[in-house]
Amino acid sequence: MQHLINDIDEVDFDVTRGGQVEIIGWLYQYYNTEPHDYAVNITGGAVTKNEIPAATQLFTTDWVVRYMVDNSLGKYWLERHPNSDLKSNLDYLLPGEIQTVDSSENLEDMRLIDNAMGSGHILVYAFDVFMKMYAEQGYSSRDAALSIVQNNLYGLEIDKRAYQLAYFALMMKARQYNRRALQPEKVKLNVHVFEDTDTVSPEFLDALSGEYADDIKQIIELFSNAGELGSIIKFDKTFNWTKLRENVEDMHTDALDIFGMNQSKKIVLKVLTIGEIMSTKYDVAVTNPPYLNKFDPDMKKYVKKNYADYSGDLFSVFIFNNINLVKIGGYAAYMTPFVWMFIKTYEKLRSYLVANKEISSLIQMEYSAFEEATVPINTFVLKNVPNGSNGTYIKLSAFKGGMNVQRDKVLEAIANPDIDYLYRTNQANFKKIPGSPIAYWASKNLIHDFEVGKRMENIVVPKVGLQTGDNKIFLRFWYEVGNQNICYSANTISESTLSGKRWFPYNKGGSYRKWFGNYDYVVNWQDNGKMIKEFTWENGNARSVVRNPRFYFQESITWSDITSGDFSARYRTPGSIFDVVGKSAFKLEKQTDLLSLLGLLNAKVTNYIFKILNPTIHLQTGNFANFPVINSKISVYKQVQVAIEITQNDWNSFEESWDFIRHPLLSHIADDNLSIWYYSVVLTNRGAKNVPIFRLWGVK
Repeated sequence: MQHLINDIDEVDFDVTRGGQVEIIGWLYQYYNTEPHDYAVNITGGAVTKNEIPAATQLFTTDWVVRYMVDNSLGKYWLERHPNSDLKSNLDYLLPGEIQTVDSSENLEDMRLIDNAMGSGHILVYAFDVFMKMYAEQGYSSRDAALSIVQNNLYGLEIDKRAYQLAYFALMMKARQYNRRALQPEKVKLNVHVFEDTDTVSPEFLDALSGEYADDIKQIIELFSNAGELGSIIKFDKTFNWTKLRENVEDMHTDALDIFGMNQSKKIVLKVLTIGEIMSTKYDVAVTNPPYLNKFDPDMKKYVKKNYADYSGDLFSVFIFNNINLVKIGGYAAYMTPFVWMFIKTYEKLRSYLVANKEISSLIQMEYSAFEEATVPINTFVLKNVPNGSNGTYIKLSAFKGGMNVQRDKVLEAIANPDIDYLYRTNQANFKKIPGSPIAYWASKNLIHDFEVGKRMENIVVPKVGLQTGDNKIFLRFWYEVGNQNICYSANTISESTLSGKRWFPYNKGGSYRKWFGNYDYVVNWQDNGKMIKEFTWENGNARSVVRNPRFYFQESITWSDITSGDFSARYRTPGSIFDVVGKSAFKLEKQTDLLSLLGLLNAKVTNYIFKILNPTIHLQTGNFANFPVINSKISVYKQVQVAIEITQNDWNSFEESWDFIRHPLLSHIADDNLSIWYYSVVLTNRGAKNVPIFRLWGVK
């Protein structure tokens, strides 16, 4: 109840402003809060079939719905009706060219689908846009309302409660204009909920006969797990849905229905209706698809088999699926996490879209703008044509304050297309950047640098390191173990083994710091990591992953996996093992000048380029490998060496460093006067050296 009081705008309750749709969606969003948190945060493992509705239910903010529909359905109409007054009623139509398309398509034949419709918010707003179209064509509002819900709008959903809310919302919209809409014989909605066919009786299957019996059985098998797979069910052939339906309708059933034939017949007819909806081509598809990558075994197997190149997350399957669900020249609109634009997991999806489809428009939101999503979000519209015209992009990354702030900035950009966070670019430029990131704000000069520059991976070798499986067991801060058990000087694995020591320096990334530092941890690598390598789960599967061991103990350039702020790189002296989050780059050849490259990496332009390659908080080794180096022969060795010495002295000036000798405040006090201070001396054995470490406690 506190959510309803504090988090929902009062206007969302105002039915005169369409608020009834908002409140239905928000009520269901908060209804699912506890089961969502349990499925996503508490269980931690794969999301089960029954948990999917709660785990993936996310109400779509009103202005995002309007952007998606205005720039898909609205734009589709304006292309075919260039003199339409509809444009003045589309508040979120982005600036950009609207090409005229010759078409004789009847308004009654235009179809829009939301195949993950939730509580129906998108369909309800699309209803309003269709009403304006019908009014232009001279229809009465009564006739238009019935035509829209029966001819123009289609919806699919796996969650029965959400489906019921969507059905209710659409019926209320139709009833708003036609008092007879609630009469069952007057209106039939094209919204449906998926049901499994595993309850279809064996007797019903045995009774199937004739030319289409095998096709019907195949569809029943395809829908056996429909409650989980929903709209991503894939058909491998074209079916004659009319004939299949006639075949089932003509089946004789016993009045006593001992074998459940009537119920089976009802389920199969419903499945055939849904199957026909799924295999129809639409003018427009608009959806906020489910976000899910913790698949249970059945779904994981199905997604890998049918959508291998797009299997990183369920939303990426929907991106691919829906743009191919619309006709040539049609539009597909989405709200999804924006990681698909940049990270390697979705590179095949990006490459496919950039090469074969057109990104009509895109809005990239500020990283934490949409709290309910728990991930950074974008919303975008694709057109089912090969790339042609320039796309329109709005970058809201700099504007904090939530979704209302994002909305206001979008409206500002629409009112003033010359604003500095609105971009117009051709997606062909994305292919010139390795990995094809959707870097719409990259300048022509920078894109040219990617074309002519030498990739960083051709100069150094970027690698991901050790994953212990449980850092609580195998990692310690260096001061938590006896120094006599730490080897700081191994340069190879063989030297580490010969040392007989248990603990070795461990590069775990760490906080923002340039040039030198973050020497905090040691790892148990005794006997060449014997305990880590033998660390297994109860079923015998390995828990640890020992990656790239031939690079262990080598000098490197290193950076942290998580870069929520600016990028920073450091020099790592020989003697350390590196972690999966302490990403590192090593010499490719003996003459590689690591220090000069370190100078380049800590320049301001590098941070800008990395934000183009991947603006998420995780900078991957692939992003590092793709960095363009224009002239690697320019040496700033001496300047970098000085920077390293300064930061190394700074690091060693405090007790957190294992090379700490004395506090800098004591550096100008003669040794014979230090006796006035109360200190403790800890002797450490660093190879042949005995280094005293003074710990200052206070004045004696």
